[in-house]
Amino acid sequence: MNHRMIGMDIAKQVFQLHTVDRSSGKIEVIRLRREEVLAFFARRQPCQVAMEACGGAHWWARQLQQQGHEVRLLAPRSVRPFVLRNKTDAADAQAIWTAVQQPGACLVAIKQAEQQTILSLHRIRAQLLKIRIMQSNALRGLLYEFGIVLPEGHVRLAKAIPETFATVENELELPSLLLESLREQWARIIRLDEDIQVIERRLKRCLQESPDCRKVAEIPGIGLLTATAAVAAVGNATTFRSGRQFAAWLGLAPRQTGTGGRVRQLGLSKRGDRYLRMLSMHGARSLVARGQRSAWLERLLARRPYNVAVAALANKLARTLWAVLARDIPYQAKCFTACPAAGN
Repeated sequence: MNHRMIGMDIAKQVFQLHTVDRSSGKIEVIRLRREEVLAFFARRQPCQVAMEACGGAHWWARQLQQQGHEVRLLAPRSVRPFVLRNKTDAADAQAIWTAVQQPGACLVAIKQAEQQTILSLHRIRAQLLKIRIMQSNALRGLLYEFGIVLPEGHVRLAKAIPETFATVENELELPSLLLESLREQWARIIRLDEDIQVIERRLKRCLQESPDCRKVAEIPGIGLLTATAAVAAVGNATTFRSGRQFAAWLGLAPRQTGTGGRVRQLGLSKRGDRYLRMLSMHGARSLVARGQRSAWLERLLARRPYNVAVAALANKLARTLWAVLARDIPYQAKCFTACPAAGN
C-alpha cells in the first residue's frame, strides 16, 4: 500500500485536500466539488486519508474505506493548534495533514450506519423532550397569569390538567377563545409525549437485538437510554486503553493543573460526549437516591459532598461499562461494589 497521507477538509459543497509528495517534497493543494470527491479517490492508489470528526465525516469515512483507503478521523481539539494563520479551508486541510502525523493525535473511531441510527434516535428523542418541556412551561405560565399554579413535572402536570380545565371552565369563566387555545396546547403536549414513547419503543427493540446492550443494561444505574447510547457511541471499546481513559473521554475525570512537580486536582473536565455524561450522572444519582449504596459509597458520602459522591459513582459506572464491553464479560456485582482500582 502506498502510505501517502492526504488531509481533507470536508464541507457541504467544496472540499479542500492537502498532501505532500514524499519523493520530491512538492506540496499539492487540491480543491474539489462534492460530486468529484469519490471519483477522485477512486482513481488513486490506496492511501491514508485524514479528516476532522465533524458533520458527515463518518459517512465519508465509510465511503472511502469501501474504496480501499485507510481513513483516520481526528478530534477537532487535535487539529485546531495547527491552524497557524487565517482559518481557511486550505489552512484547515494543512492542519489536518500535520495533526494526524503527531504521536499524540486523538483519533475518533469510525461509526457504522447502525451506530449512527441509534444515536439519531436519541437526538430526535432529546429534541422532542425539549419541545415538550417548552410547551408545558408555556402552558403553566399562561395559566399562572390567571392565578392558577400547576405542579412541575410532566407526570404531575398530566394528573392536574383535567381538574384544572374543569375549574377554569366552571368557576373562573375564562374567555372561550383562550380556553380553546389552552386545550389545543395540551393536545400538542400529548402528541409530543406519544412521539417520545414511539422513539423509546424503537430503542427498546435495538436493546433486545444487541447482545452488548443487554449486557450493559444489567449494570445498576444503566437502563435503556444509557445502554443504547453508550454502545452506539463507543463502538469498539478497545479503542480506549482503560476504563480510566473512557471515563476521561466522557468528561467524568478531574482537570489537572500544576507546576514544579505539584499537581492540583480541579473539578470535572466536562469534555467529550455531553449527552452520555448526562445519562451517566442521572444513573448514578438514581442509585444514590434509591438507597442502593455499597460500603464504598457510604464511606464516600460520609466524607465528601453529595454531588462529589454522585460524580465519583458516575465515573465508576463508566469504568464498569468499559470493562463489560472491552473484556466481553458479563456484569459482576462483587467487582462493582468493591473499591475501584487505579488502573481500571
